[in-house]
Amino acid sequence: MSTHKYTNSLIKETSPYLLQHAHNPVDWHAWNKETLELAKKENKLLLISIGYSSCHWCHVMEHECFEDEEVAAVMNQHFINIKVDREERPDVDQVYMNAVQLITGRGGWPLNCIALPDGRPIWGGTYFPKENWINALNQLAKLYAETPEKAIEYAEKLTEGIKNSDIIPKNNNPKDFKVSDLNQAVNEWKQAMDFDLGGRRGVPKFPMPNNYQFLLRYAIQAEDTEILNYVNTSLSNMAFGGIYDQIGGGFSRYSVDTKWHVPHFEKMLYDNGQLVSLYAEAYQATKNELYKSTVYQTLQFIERELTTSEGAFYSSLDADSINKKGTLEEGAYYVWTKEELNSILGTDFELFSDYYNVNHYGFWEHDNYVLIRKGTTSEISKKHSISISALEEKILHWQKILLKERNKKEKPRLDDKSLTSWNALMLKGYINASTVFNDPHFLDVALKNATFIYTKQLQENGNLNHNYKNNKSTINGYLEDYATVIDAYIALYEATFNELWLHTAKQLTDYTFDHFYDTESGLFYFTSDEDPNLITRKIEIEDNVIPASNSIMARNLFKLSHYYSNSYYLKVSKQMLHNVKERTQKYASGYSNWLQLMADFTGDYYEIAISGEHAFDKLNEINKSYNPNKLIAGSVKKSNLPLMEGRFNENETLIYICVDGACQLPVSDAKKALNQLKIKF
Repeated sequence: MSTHKYTNSLIKETSPYLLQHAHNPVDWHAWNKETLELAKKENKLLLISIGYSSCHWCHVMEHECFEDEEVAAVMNQHFINIKVDREERPDVDQVYMNAVQLITGRGGWPLNCIALPDGRPIWGGTYFPKENWINALNQLAKLYAETPEKAIEYAEKLTEGIKNSDIIPKNNNPKDFKVSDLNQAVNEWKQAMDFDLGGRRGVPKFPMPNNYQFLLRYAIQAEDTEILNYVNTSLSNMAFGGIYDQIGGGFSRYSVDTKWHVPHFEKMLYDNGQLVSLYAEAYQATKNELYKSTVYQTLQFIERELTTSEGAFYSSLDADSINKKGTLEEGAYYVWTKEELNSILGTDFELFSDYYNVNHYGFWEHDNYVLIRKGTTSEISKKHSISISALEEKILHWQKILLKERNKKEKPRLDDKSLTSWNALMLKGYINASTVFNDPHFLDVALKNATFIYTKQLQENGNLNHNYKNNKSTINGYLEDYATVIDAYIALYEATFNELWLHTAKQLTDYTFDHFYDTESGLFYFTSDEDPNLITRKIEIEDNVIPASNSIMARNLFKLSHYYSNSYYLKVSKQMLHNVKERTQKYASGYSNWLQLMADFTGDYYEIAISGEHAFDKLNEINKSYNPNKLIAGSVKKSNLPLMEGRFNENETLIYICVDGACQLPVSDAKKALNQLKIKF
């Protein structure tokens, strides 16, 4: 028998975030056709509340408002209340986030929006304390009851604003991308860079992986040492900071201070997948051992905490966990007191405290410390007259015993749904790590995940689903699912030469043209034409923590145009970039993945084709060096791919380097082949 006083219809859902609200006194519904019809039937305003399971302020508002019977009475009397997991329904989140940004000038989660029964928004905001929330709801209920025409008029204006904010005119000027465009974008961007501590000036500090992937490439191709130093400062301080879990590996979502010290403690799959790719590429370019250990430790965390038996990846770990007093507290699982550390580490405490700054530099609040590094391992070893190898041994020992000790605490809540797009970002991380470090274990994990997506999320009619939980694949996929899977599958082909992955990438691309492409703007919608209509169909172009689905798609088309000699793909890719070119110049940090594509169009872009029995040996040689302006095709037997046709030789493994349709004479030596590449602009 249920011990809960209240149970609402969210009990039927699978999303951990929705299930967290299933026993609120609020009569919550999920976003679906039936709920929207109920609002129209009862002529009640929609109250749409959007969040995600690892969101700290979402929990705070739930506790203060949605668990409160007085608040619930107001909500239930006047509204049809809808809870949305933004990770399951990014399409709904985008529309109402846009509305709240237009109303208040800012956005965030929890996201709360009041809309007419037909879904057109009239009012919204983010977090509200109890009294403010009740007052606002009573006023809105009164407005709709007494002067509904005012609410309708406001909804019309706001909906118009949402639709207009999405209009991206087709750029019909001549298409021309130059190095000077890249230089201008980066020079404008420099004003916002924190050259001392890395990242963006001010707080909070988010690790924006695609920003640094572009800047690393730009620094090397443009021979800009200032930018290269900035990238290294950012990556080193992030890996040294409290934003990185010094004991268990893996990154939190952002830090609340300038030195990357105290994080917002939730750990998201999408951050860690992309940061693995970034640190692997940065190691490939610089051979900095810190970057390698960051990749390895982060992937240990992913396998320990976020990997399913089917080879899928879970979504996130919560910021909050139970503290010693038995209450939920942010970061409780990750912080330490001096007394705890002293009793666990004994005679090593002093050395540990210096290495991880258990001092004023690493102090957070109350008696708690968030571990943060400052000096390098060699600096600490000199200071304490201990060899580097002995210190490294101690560090591994500390991490092991503190991880064991930490596991005695109650763990943060796990969001155990698997999202296709985020899985693809993590898949790409594993592929990049396997490529750079030539580690077969990473490739095994990658293949298992790629197979999971192929067998469970790819449906018979060619579409991808977005969500997977309890052996059920659900929710028709969004453009981000297609874009990220295509990108990962192309990378997996480059690592395995298994053409299944490349052909599947092409099939998925053709599916997106059929169901997502907008011929008018030359860009792709976020939602499929098979999905029920929201108040508008969004087009995502701005690169955020995850790059825009359109920028990933444009880069996919660029690569596939080379693999399949497809001039249409190239034409669309070029037009897509051309449409946002002006924005890349003014706001480079929000268009950094587009700038990667601009760099592909600007300098020489190489096709490397490896054919013959020893193709993988040659591939491993090539992968030791950082060459961002290339793609790789290969085969150990005859292949009909346009890039491989007629190139197989039974007696010799040859490497062909081609640029703009012109090929050098094939060579058998990987070093000679690499000498044919010109990385610099």
